[in-house]
Amino acid sequence: MQQYLSLLKKVMAEGADRDTRNGKTRAMFGLQMRFNMTDGFPAMTTKKLAFKAVKSELLWFIEGSGDDNRLKELNGSERTIWTDNSEAPYWTPKAKFPGDLGRVYGVQWRAWRKPTDPSNPSGQATVDQLAEVIEKIKKDPSDRRLIVSAWNPGELSEMALPPCHMFFQFFVDPSDKEGEPGKLSLFMHQRSCDVFLGVPFNIASYSLLLHMVAQVTGLKAHEFVHSLGDVHIYHDHFDAVKEQLARTPYPLPTLKLNPNVKNIDDFKMEDIDLENYQSHPTIKAKMAV
Repeated sequence: MQQYLSLLKKVMAEGADRDTRNGKTRAMFGLQMRFNMTDGFPAMTTKKLAFKAVKSELLWFIEGSGDDNRLKELNGSERTIWTDNSEAPYWTPKAKFPGDLGRVYGVQWRAWRKPTDPSNPSGQATVDQLAEVIEKIKKDPSDRRLIVSAWNPGELSEMALPPCHMFFQFFVDPSDKEGEPGKLSLFMHQRSCDVFLGVPFNIASYSLLLHMVAQVTGLKAHEFVHSLGDVHIYHDHFDAVKEQLARTPYPLPTLKLNPNVKNIDDFKMEDIDLENYQSHPTIKAKMAV
């Protein structure tokens, strides 16, 4: 995870201080990191990664849910990383029920609304982007449209939080050796990047998604490419960042998936685990909402 630690240092040293809607930040624009899965699973080791929360949120996305109550069930907790958003004053009047987050990530991934058909104005067809992309990877791996988008401008007002990680794209590198699987890579663009709290979580989540999709398409997980737009550290997190940068990283762990799972919708919490994960203790910091 040296790339991530270098990112922290770069933003602290070169970023511009700005006042934003939810706090003062030090920020830079337009950076990139690349993580090769053969180096190990990119789980943060200089502070403890909440991998259970990573797993539960990703499975929640894959389910197509926008209900924080369901995320609580998956995570087995009374509050989640989404609970503050579900209770935010600007969103609560729009919520249809307690815990409703609207048409957030998973809803867009699995049920993007098509334009209303004039011949059937009462019906609302949807697009299952994730399922379509997985099918394309299997049938036409050289397709340049292997994209899933969570950024739906027409429905941003129907979301408790507009998507930070906006879209992702897959790329298949075919094997040049008969009988060996090709390599699957994933590129994700993130418009807003909370470097201390959010980015380590996002790295783990999309690396996990890469492994899961690779398994169900018969490919080998290769590289996660992370494109970052507004890259920022909140001033309130400066002391926490300094504490993390003073720590020495441990070796990366190994991701273990249940090899019997062949459908993206069949993964359960118990099918996903990290082996040999060693980390420094948690460093707490408040999430800006």
